[in-house]
Amino acid sequence: MDLVQIVEQAVNGLGYELVDIEMSPKARLLRVFIDIERGVNVDDCATVSSHLQRVFEVENVDYDRLEISSPGLDRPLKKQADFERFAGQNVQIRVRIPVGNQRNFAGVLEGVRDGTVVVRTEKGEFAFPLDQVDKARLVPKF
Repeated sequence: MDLVQIVEQAVNGLGYELVDIEMSPKARLLRVFIDIERGVNVDDCATVSSHLQRVFEVENVDYDRLEISSPGLDRPLKKQADFERFAGQNVQIRVRIPVGNQRNFAGVLEGVRDGTVVVRTEKGEFAFPLDQVDKARLVPKF
């Protein structure tokens, strides 16, 4: 089992959603981003950290430092479920292959239709195949 599967299984088992994992090979830092519908607090981070430390010991995962965090207001969107869940929210999307000499798009996420991510921008509606989305983030409103 690879590290992402180990972490995802452990985090999901505690009732949280695994949003992302960042790994720094030089510093040997593992940064795990979790979410839960009510929002993540410090106690949640401590609970997940304690649990993952025990899991990593059993699974012989070698690391120097473990950080647990919420994804923040500008949460990254990674999975199809993320794009469906946050429909109606403002997003920034970067695609792998330019569309009309443009790789970055900002607008309102319309959701997923037939396996494509649909975004309404000032220039109209754009649909991108999910596998062509390089990065996507929510844009918080203040």
